[in-house]
Amino acid sequence: MRRILITNDDGIGSDGILRLAEAAKEFGELWVVAPAHERSAASHCITLREPLYVKECDFPVSGVRAFSCSGMPADCVRVGSLSVMPEKPDVVLSGINYGYNVASDTQYSATVGAALEGAFQGFNAIAFSEESVPCHDTTDAYIRELLAEYIDRVPERNSIVNINIPGCPRTECRGILRGRITSAGSFYHDRYKKLGEEEDGTVIYMVDGIYNEEAEEDTDFRAVVDKYISVGIVRNLG
Repeated sequence: MRRILITNDDGIGSDGILRLAEAAKEFGELWVVAPAHERSAASHCITLREPLYVKECDFPVSGVRAFSCSGMPADCVRVGSLSVMPEKPDVVLSGINYGYNVASDTQYSATVGAALEGAFQGFNAIAFSEESVPCHDTTDAYIRELLAEYIDRVPERNSIVNINIPGCPRTECRGILRGRITSAGSFYHDRYKKLGEEEDGTVIYMVDGIYNEEAEEDTDFRAVVDKYISVGIVRNLG
């Protein structure tokens, strides 16, 4: 039986990780090790200079052993695969993230970072993300099909499958586009707005992005803008 390790960056109580576990339970033995709190945009950060606190906890999906972790998503994959699980996983699933992880955003994503840690450890790894809207119809309709297609992928050094799903009704989804390349663009053209200045001269800034949907053809970004499910490979350096 496959051993499956699931993590995320939205926290162990998030809706996305529950839905992923519910879909994945028919594919093998499930272990969940996920952050106790939200850790979005933590990228591939790991904890080295302080201890990790890992605690077994109740999980709403039956048959799952679940643990909350004080660290980052990549920490969850490391401690989960190296210490918590009695045997190493066959596959690491990260997500389902609330918000796309496409284009240049993949470098900041802790959902992607956790999956890349799985790949670094030698496991097949898949990152799942969806549009940050209340509609999960397309994700829930396709998630088992996507798992079945990629869960037995032969691990490729430092590479993961990165899947992004539009937040539209299933009837509006135009299908699956595989082999998408990572766009060099971004949903937001970032800038910083000055909020004020303190008496000692410290200037206070807040990010203030300009929304953008211009994307290159054949990319992950273009696919989700056009209401396709995007499937692509993301590679880490090394």
